[in-house]
Amino acid sequence: MNPEDLLFALALQHVPNLGDTTAKKLIRKFGTPENIFREKTSNLLKIDGIGQTRIRELNRLEHIKAAEDELKFIEKNKIGVHYFLEEDYPEKLKHCIDGPILLFSKGNINLNKKRIISVVGTRKITAHGMEFCERFINDLAVLEPVIISGFAYGVDITAQKAAVKNGLQTIGCLAHGLNQIYPKTHKKYMKEIEENGGFFTDFWSTDSFDRNNFLKRNRVIAGISEATIVIESAEKGGALVTADIANSYDREVFAVPGRPSDKYSLGCNNLIKAQKAHVLTSAADLAYILNWELDENPEPVQKQLFIELEGDEEKLYSFLKSSGKTELDMLALNCNLPTFKTASLLLNMELKGAIRPLPGKMFEVI
Repeated sequence: MNPEDLLFALALQHVPNLGDTTAKKLIRKFGTPENIFREKTSNLLKIDGIGQTRIRELNRLEHIKAAEDELKFIEKNKIGVHYFLEEDYPEKLKHCIDGPILLFSKGNINLNKKRIISVVGTRKITAHGMEFCERFINDLAVLEPVIISGFAYGVDITAQKAAVKNGLQTIGCLAHGLNQIYPKTHKKYMKEIEENGGFFTDFWSTDSFDRNNFLKRNRVIAGISEATIVIESAEKGGALVTADIANSYDREVFAVPGRPSDKYSLGCNNLIKAQKAHVLTSAADLAYILNWELDENPEPVQKQLFIELEGDEEKLYSFLKSSGKTELDMLALNCNLPTFKTASLLLNMELKGAIRPLPGKMFEVI
C-alpha cells in the first residue's frame, strides 16, 4: 500500500464511531478511502448507516493530521501494514465482517498456506493446564501450525513459549499499539517471538491503554484462525468471549474438559455442555475434527473391548452403530429423548471412548 493510500486509510480508521464494518461498506462503494473523503455529502447519505453526524466527522481535518503523525511512526519504526483488500492481509480475517481495515505487525510473520489455531484461556493457569498446553502443542508440532494468542499471563504466554520451544511460528495479538508492551514482564519474550513470528494489532501508537481494548482485540484472535482452543477458563472470562466470537464466525471451537469442582474448568465445561465447543483431550481430537493428518503412519491402536454404557447410553450407541453418522437432534428424536439429555449422554459416551463428535453436531461410533 503506497503512503498516500495508507494516509487516507488511517484517517478513515481514526474517525470515531465509524467502525470497521461501516468503513468497509464505504470503501467497497467508493473504491478507495481517499474517494470517501472527497465524495459529495448527498452520495454519502445514500449509504445505510451514514448520517449527518458521521459525515461531519469525516470532514474534520484532525483525522488527516492524526493519520500523518501515525504514518511517521509507522515509517520510522518499520511497522508492517496489512490492508483488508490486499493479499498479505490474513485470509480468514478477510471473511469477518468486523475485521479491521488495517492491521499492523512486527516480526517475521508468514501465514501463507499455514494451518492456524488460536490458544486462549485463564491468566491463572494451573499446573495441570500448563502441562496439557505444552503437551498439546508439542504433539501438534509435526503439522507446523501457527499458534495465535494474546501474549497475556497464563495460558497465552504458556502456548507461545511452547510454540517457540517446538520451532513453531507464533503471533501475539495485542490490545495496544506497537510502541508499548503489556504486560511489561513479558518484554523478555518479545525478541524470540518476533524471530519466530511476531505481533499483530489494529491499535495505534496513540491509543490509550484501556481494558475494553482486550475485547476488541479478541475478534482478531478468533477471526485469524481456523479454530479456537480454550485450555482453562473460569465461569466468566475473556477466553469465553473469544470462543463466542469464533462461533459467530462459524469457526471450530474446542475446550479442555475438567472436574466440575475445578474453578478453572467451569468455563470449558459449560462450553461443551452448551454444544459450543468440541471436547479436546489430545492433539488427535483437533486433527480429526479439522481433518488434519496428524500421523501418516499411525501405530495400530488396540480398541477398548468393553465399554460400560448404561441405560439410555446403550440406546444411543445401538442407534449410532446401526445408522452411522447422525446429527444430535435426529438422535434425540429417534431415541425418544430430550435434546439436552441426549447432549449430556453423548458427552459421557465421548469421554468413555465409545463415540466421537464430528463437525455440524454429528456423532459416530468409534
